Amino acid sequence: MGLKELENKSIYILREAYAEFENPAILWSMGKDSTTALWLCRKAFLGEIPFPVIHIDTGYKFKQMYEFRDRIAEEWGFDLVIAKNEEAMKAGMGPEKGKLECCTALKTEALMNYLDKHRFDALFLAIRRDEHGIRAKERVFSPRDEEFRWNYRDQPLEMWDQYQTQGRSEKGAVQNHTRVHPILHWRELDVWEYIKQEKDIPVNPMYFANDGKRYRSLGCEPCTSPIESTAKTIDEVVEELRTTKVAERSGRAQDKEKAFMMQKLRALGYM
Repeated sequence: MGLKELENKSIYILREAYAEFENPAILWSMGKDSTTALWLCRKAFLGEIPFPVIHIDTGYKFKQMYEFRDRIAEEWGFDLVIAKNEEAMKAGMGPEKGKLECCTALKTEALMNYLDKHRFDALFLAIRRDEHGIRAKERVFSPRDEEFRWNYRDQPLEMWDQYQTQGRSEKGAVQNHTRVHPILHWRELDVWEYIKQEKDIPVNPMYFANDGKRYRSLGCEPCTSPIESTAKTIDEVVEELRTTKVAERSGRAQDKEKAFMMQKLRALGYM
């Protein structure tokens, strides 16, 4: 699938969801995928992002990520909202308590609390099927139940770009909200080639090599490590990805990346 076809499908998904849901929002991690998704939103809606942009702030992101967040939010002028689990943070929750516990409290529960307060019925997320085996089970329109859980055994049928956007699942569970994945069909290489093509999509400098290392995936600082790399430009990153055998998320905390752990996290509502 060429870049134009990828872009057209993503824009179709964004517009379809915006037309079907009453109160959508988009999650932004400040990484390459979610920033590309914001760019696609601007293309889909005539230069604007007509819904809130939510950053789930754990308090453990890199300083460079916070700087990038604030700069792009100001330059693009969207409605940035920052959600935190203040209670868990005050109680001292952190990675040393366990990756599952930390991600559940500071990410999933923070998002649950914010959704419960603002009643969003759809959330756009910039996940891709090729990023992790568990994410390959996702649908473009993926319902979450009243307990915020993802039932990966009961996903709506999606064929020929026909999507089930609202209502109940096949087994009758009442939905809390729907996760919408506009770049689910993209690959990591597609994202970087698209960034190269578009020229004006902002990229965090952490993605480029410094002293022989760069970050390929951005997360919380205690759980994210750089990889060996000499790629200092977008062109060099693209060329590296054409031949690399290293997994994209190899720099993330490996206990959390194991299939059973990621599936458990996502079943509980993790991004």
